[in-house]
Amino acid sequence: MKLQRTGKLPFSYLFDISLEPENIDIHRVNANRLTYFGNSPEKTRIYDALLITALLLAVMWSCFLLEEFMNVHLRNYGLHPRSLEGIAGIFTMTFLHADWKHITQNSLGLIVMNSMLFYFYRDISFKVVVILIFGSGILLWLIGRSSNHIGASLLIYGEWAFLLVSGIIRKHPNLRGVALLVALYYGSLIWYIFPVDQKISWEGHLSGFVIGLVCAIALRKQGPADKVYQFQLEPELPDDENAYWKIPDTTNQGVPASPSENQQVSQPTTITVRYHYKENTRGEGAGPEKHKKVE
Repeated sequence: MKLQRTGKLPFSYLFDISLEPENIDIHRVNANRLTYFGNSPEKTRIYDALLITALLLAVMWSCFLLEEFMNVHLRNYGLHPRSLEGIAGIFTMTFLHADWKHITQNSLGLIVMNSMLFYFYRDISFKVVVILIFGSGILLWLIGRSSNHIGASLLIYGEWAFLLVSGIIRKHPNLRGVALLVALYYGSLIWYIFPVDQKISWEGHLSGFVIGLVCAIALRKQGPADKVYQFQLEPELPDDENAYWKIPDTTNQGVPASPSENQQVSQPTTITVRYHYKENTRGEGAGPEKHKKVE
């Protein structure tokens, strides 16, 4: 089962991006550490992730070199769908490869994906790998073509889907950065879960992707906790009845007047004007004399 890669992720990016949670339980990290090359928890996580990845690669390359130079026919023990003799391939197929190109490409992908998994999801990384190997293998055994399926790309696709989906659904901004990273550099992997090339086991890629997606959803409440901000830790202040914004303003300064007050202020004063007609007795041409009385 060959894996086609179009992008390359420099492994140094793992060290350039500091995604270590702010609050680390140092005693828990030291109790579960596998390496003793550094005293800091972050270095411990890096070394442990590299060590586990190196062990997987050592098993893969040992099987391949035995096949190439010792004529030990291990490739025959791959996964054969829907056959009893092929059930053992559910476990063995991950460590078997067809040729130099096949194992080299898968080794590069496994270095990145597996190291990211064991670094950022340390607490659940072993559980995830076991679920991906056996869950994806069983699904491939059920839906795969009648052929001999070998290669670690099933595990790589599972880890890729897990890192992508888990980073999206979790509320940790740093894990979302990991999801964005694998999406940008390895987004082209999505095409090979479809039958675009009959020479590769696209069913294995699809099986790994599906199980990785399901695993990310099922384990969303395990592993790295959501990032907690300072305002979430501070207790909520009790309601103060004597707060200044609850004290009424008796001076009406800066406070709009009530509607009744507006009505009283804006009501005009009534002026009554009365005219009394008196006939002009001084001569023609003169108009009537008006006497105005204002009340």
